[in-house]
Amino acid sequence: MINKEKGIVFAVIGAGNGGCAMAAHLSIMGFQVNLFNRSEEKLKDIKKYGGIRLEGAVTGFGRLNKVTADMEDAIRDADIIMITTPATGHRDIAALAAPFLREGQIIVLNPGRTGGALEFRNVLRQKGIRKDVIIAETQTFIYACRLLSPASVNIYSVKKKVNLAAIPAYKTKKVVAALNNAYPQFQAAKNILETSLNNIGAVFHPAPTILNSARIETTGGNFEYYIEGISPAVAKTIEKIDNERLEVAAALGVDVDSALEWLKYTYGAEGKNLYEAIQNTQAYKGIKAPASIDVRYIFEDVPESLVPIASFGRLVGISTPTIDSIIEIAGAMHDVDYWEKGRTVDKLGLKGLNLDQIHQLVMEGETILLRIDIS
Repeated sequence: MINKEKGIVFAVIGAGNGGCAMAAHLSIMGFQVNLFNRSEEKLKDIKKYGGIRLEGAVTGFGRLNKVTADMEDAIRDADIIMITTPATGHRDIAALAAPFLREGQIIVLNPGRTGGALEFRNVLRQKGIRKDVIIAETQTFIYACRLLSPASVNIYSVKKKVNLAAIPAYKTKKVVAALNNAYPQFQAAKNILETSLNNIGAVFHPAPTILNSARIETTGGNFEYYIEGISPAVAKTIEKIDNERLEVAAALGVDVDSALEWLKYTYGAEGKNLYEAIQNTQAYKGIKAPASIDVRYIFEDVPESLVPIASFGRLVGISTPTIDSIIEIAGAMHDVDYWEKGRTVDKLGLKGLNLDQIHQLVMEGETILLRIDIS
């Protein structure tokens, strides 16, 4: 339970772009913040200065309560655990945190990508953890930001609205109420299928990176990723991916927004088509492309975003040819079998469940699984 007298204590897991931005901003807003990172080296400068400096949409110095590579120390006194690592690390973070979790804690994956909360929960089940913790995921990350140095971040923008859901779904309101003390932008989604299939990173990250791979490698990413990298032809490919995502979601009985709708309510950007809307998105101006193709837009978003969408598609009989082609090309570029490495419905703990049972699971939690385990 949150001790209202001492205020909410946040643990931010991951000292990358997003984790540093979130930790510093929460501190500037007046919350106690513990920052964890598995690598001590990445924390050296933050420890030296005692916190992180922000520039851009949020300015100031965020002094941190703890800066540590010890997971137990980071989460012991935390009420809300904000996980900001790449989704490829969710499984490892779940295993690392499992022994130290306590009753009543809230865990939020920022974002979950596709199936993050399900995967995290399945790891805890495999570890035998039955503590009353709530696992939630956001649809997208609340900040557009980049590290300027190990202890300073530029926040380009803070999103106006971010959907969030917990598993089981009836606990979502409790999570949103707790987070709204810091972030009024968080709003309740229907369930984690909705946040997972509303994963806009799956649409905007892998395809533009792959289709701009030669330019990235020859210029070191010296161009604007969204404004210059998404040409009319690239935008058409993105629209195909988006349409396949929408078809899978519809077959799963999940209401999701198109990429065009998402840009409008998130950034207030509009256009006759996706290309025009992206060009009209002020928050994207100035954001450079990755410096190489060894980037989370591929090694995270392909296995943790596109593979599970395709896997859900196979479950419900929807083909995803454009998504499949991006997965194949990404695998060829990185010499990795992303189909094998990525999240599938089996790895999300959904093996043997039909569509009705999956919906019962995300809405009710353990009840349906206990019935299946016993049978």
